[in-house]
Amino acid sequence: MQWSEKTWAEFPAMLEASCQAAILPVGATEQHGPHMGTGMDAVLADILCREVAARTNVPMMPTMFYGCSIGHSRHWPGTLALQPITLINMVKDVGDWAYHTGVRRLYMVNTHVTNEAPLRCALEMLRAEHDDMMVALLNSASISPRVREFHFADGGDWHANDAETSLMMSVAPEMVREAGLREADDPDRTEGLVFAHPVNRTSTNGVTGTPSRSTAENGAIWFEWMVEDLSAIILSGLKEKPPLDVSYFESSG
Repeated sequence: MQWSEKTWAEFPAMLEASCQAAILPVGATEQHGPHMGTGMDAVLADILCREVAARTNVPMMPTMFYGCSIGHSRHWPGTLALQPITLINMVKDVGDWAYHTGVRRLYMVNTHVTNEAPLRCALEMLRAEHDDMMVALLNSASISPRVREFHFADGGDWHANDAETSLMMSVAPEMVREAGLREADDPDRTEGLVFAHPVNRTSTNGVTGTPSRSTAENGAIWFEWMVEDLSAIILSGLKEKPPLDVSYFESSG
């Protein structure tokens, strides 16, 4: 179910079988503390959506490895960030071309928190231009109560924490450096703040949370929860129709 592996002749039948649906994984390349590779978000998006595509029979578009990571500052090397407007335009362009291939149900699966606002803007633009296209924005850390609970267990502004580190230990262990892992913990300093501060002003080492608690065993359980819950959402969306059949472009008068 990989978009990039199909020939043009195979797309009509593939999309017909999937109710004209496709999954667009959106990650990021950014610092993840001293113990984890910079591509963590994109790797998670790719592995998660590959498994979901296989279970739901919904094709997966190529993963976007760059995101809106400008909040991570230049304090730590390795981040490759897009401006919000760049991400908006990239996703809008991808969505336009997907529409012309036949996609009418587009699931954007986001694994990086601050991609959310640009992706929501792209969603607004796509549905306003393509009246018969439905677009969903699904943030991986909050797809269900149980998934949200383990992500936010060690801080509301979590990053490179127990959840993310455990997930990588399970599905991509090459992303984690055991050396120094037990000293990587850094607390959430954002509670009660009025302003949104960049990470260089909220974390000493690029981490928010307790990766010292991480285990591959927990990561395997949590990853399965994410696959199950995201698959259920996508399958539900294949049956969804707009509550009212009214054109975006028709005047009520």
